[in-house]
Amino acid sequence: MSSSSISPSTSSSPPHHHSHSDESPPSNLPLKQIPGSYGLPFLGPLKDRLDYFYHQGADEFFRSRVQKYTSTVFRTNMPPGPFMASSPKVITVLDAISFPILFDTTKVEKKNVLDGTFMPSTALTGGYRVCAYLDPSEPKHSLLKKWFMSLLANRHDSFIPTFRSSMSDFFVKLEDAISPSGSADFNELSDDMGFDFVIKLLFDQNVSENTSFGSDGPKLFTKWLFFQLAPLMTLGLKFLPNFVEDLVLHTFPLPPFLVKSDYKKIYNAFYESAKKALDEAESLGIQRDEACHNLVFLAGFNAYGGMKTLFPALIKWVGTAGESLHRQLADEIRTVVKSEGGVTLSPEQNDVD
Repeated sequence: MSSSSISPSTSSSPPHHHSHSDESPPSNLPLKQIPGSYGLPFLGPLKDRLDYFYHQGADEFFRSRVQKYTSTVFRTNMPPGPFMASSPKVITVLDAISFPILFDTTKVEKKNVLDGTFMPSTALTGGYRVCAYLDPSEPKHSLLKKWFMSLLANRHDSFIPTFRSSMSDFFVKLEDAISPSGSADFNELSDDMGFDFVIKLLFDQNVSENTSFGSDGPKLFTKWLFFQLAPLMTLGLKFLPNFVEDLVLHTFPLPPFLVKSDYKKIYNAFYESAKKALDEAESLGIQRDEACHNLVFLAGFNAYGGMKTLFPALIKWVGTAGESLHRQLADEIRTVVKSEGGVTLSPEQNDVD
């Protein structure tokens, strides 16, 4: 179950329920107060944080409250809470009908809310509030977004070929790892694939082989992401008591200086490899330094970070879905492959026993 949330301070009325057409909903529908509770100051947010991470887990946290309030829109506190966020209070939206409220900038402010109720230190992004943390009303938002869209549009012919190339290499490496022992570290190989795809797509080159961070790119990005997202995650280490992890990860921000040198390697690599993209940014009136930090964030957080989460989760849920889904997927894939003329092996693959 996924969720999106609205700060109570940005929406004084219940979310509008949009119909599937452009017509307004019937005016005779009753308006209700949004249910839910924030609890006592400090203790309420702390309890909700412990429920979310340890006592219930994210899925049950939302599911139990939907059942309790008989509503998919309700008030609650969201992590990390004290002392990390100035206010943990949100209105949570858990249905497709109410979800469009999040795109209404007259009711929902987008400033500094990418990570929910807290914002990581700008020391992790070169001292800049990058585009993802800007509200659409801020002038730099539209300028940076225009630049990003131009970069992606210029590469529209490369998305599918580059992705297919990266995925093919990924499955070859996965098979090579599984063959000797029967097991492989999916997450590590998936991270390498995601990084390879993003870098090749943006720069038309394998930056991991010819820049200052060498082949350590995925690890450097992962460490940098951890320092930004630690307040929203758990490590799942059985030997570490929950209260210790909660104190370390969710109570105070991790000091940015511990990842400063790693981020500098990433930044320098992008500054050297993205000259054409940065030239375009300057022509639009964006400072080169600011543009580079934004590009690192786009590639490392939005793209690589998203893929780092998506593929392991996808494989997990497909793997646990059972034999029926596995057979259905196999039949669909084989049908499409057959209709496209079958599989053509490369000369190297034909030589494999």
